[in-house]
Amino acid sequence: MLKKLLVFMALLVPMFDAQADGKKKKDEPVEHLTDEQIYEELKKLALVFEVARENFVEEADEKKMLEAAMNGMLGALDPHSSYLSADDFKEFSDKSHGEFGGLGIQITSDRGAVRVISPIDDTPADKAGIKAGDYITHIDGEQVFDLTLNQAVKKMKGRPGTKVKLTVVSDDGESRELTLKRAIIKVKSVKFEDKVLAGADADDKDTPKIGYVRISDFGATTARDLNEAIEKLEKKGVVGYVVDVRNNPGGYLTAAIDVSDAFLDGGEIVSTRGKEKTDIERVYAKAGDLTDGKPIVVLINHGSASASEIVAGALQDNGRALVMGSQSFGKGSVQQQKPLGDGTAIHITIARYYTPSGRSIQNEGITPDVEVLHSKVEVLEKREGMYSEASFKNSLKNDKADKKKDKKKSSDDDKDVDEETPFEELTDEEKDARDYQLQRAMDMVVAMGKMQSRANMTPTDLAEDAAAQTENE
Repeated sequence: MLKKLLVFMALLVPMFDAQADGKKKKDEPVEHLTDEQIYEELKKLALVFEVARENFVEEADEKKMLEAAMNGMLGALDPHSSYLSADDFKEFSDKSHGEFGGLGIQITSDRGAVRVISPIDDTPADKAGIKAGDYITHIDGEQVFDLTLNQAVKKMKGRPGTKVKLTVVSDDGESRELTLKRAIIKVKSVKFEDKVLAGADADDKDTPKIGYVRISDFGATTARDLNEAIEKLEKKGVVGYVVDVRNNPGGYLTAAIDVSDAFLDGGEIVSTRGKEKTDIERVYAKAGDLTDGKPIVVLINHGSASASEIVAGALQDNGRALVMGSQSFGKGSVQQQKPLGDGTAIHITIARYYTPSGRSIQNEGITPDVEVLHSKVEVLEKREGMYSEASFKNSLKNDKADKKKDKKKSSDDDKDVDEETPFEELTDEEKDARDYQLQRAMDMVVAMGKMQSRANMTPTDLAEDAAAQTENE
């Protein structure tokens, strides 16, 4: 383990140095060239191209050289700006419309390395156990440190059914080789269901149902799919919502705005600010909260980026939702495709986005209101203790006790999920029970719902409720 970590850090040293140099330069004022100086530098670029083409030991590929020069120029700006060849531009459009080929992984350039923003749900990358924050160091045995981001993506793409070998290094320095089978990636942006707390009786009409909405990315159909999900969950009488954007790498800004708007009855959603001080655009929610003000918990983690952070920040700053989980990724910049007229395009950062309170998310991320780190829980206490009032001889019985609960007692009540069972082999209920962050979010929704219900009660309602409680006792 230590040896692997040292090798990995040795590979990263030049990148850390390069980043440090770049940071120093960025902190200094930009010295703009005159038109004449720019012209001279462009002449030099053309001269470098001609000398390299004529003197290189092998036949030079002019197109490859020029595309690399354009990529280098844009890559010097930030990790998200790049040149898109005709194939790259078409691929980007395909991804945006919900279906593309590959491994199902969102990556970024980090100090010259390829780093995972997040895997997409139910894809080869997700099933292979690739996590947000992992580094990809080799693709089919070839180092990626001298590849552009687009080149790395191309090497991972291929005909569905073919295999690719990745060397992946986790944050702890552990290196592993994974062989993944490429597939057509069909992104189902929104999944939903009504859930109950672990151990609760789903058949009991008094058991609160929580609307669980999983958004895996922000694409062209996300807002429409979300509206349909809320409509169906409302008919089931859910008490509140968990909006899960963990490991959601982002997507369309417009989709993030529409998703936020679905839960808001007004207020600012996001502002984007460009190069000029006056270049500010603010977006506001329209009237009409589709959930009618029910409690909402937004779940985020280190893989929640870009559009996910817009939604979490908008609902958090407007006091509409409680954000739980871990610190988000911190991508607070807006990219736009600028077509060049011949099927190619430039993917370039044009603005930063800010939450309604004026927070920039860039490099910082969204801080959850309640930090709940991904954890493995060990149950140390039985649901019913051995020592209680009920254990006394001749203790009075509860004449209001639900007889169904007595029948419910069985070996299943005390059965724990076998932690050795592979996650993919668990039932949906067992997966939920093992998801600590989700369980805490659902607990919070139920608690917020009860507090909201009592806050809306009139003094008469409170008196009647207290009387009913006294009668039960």
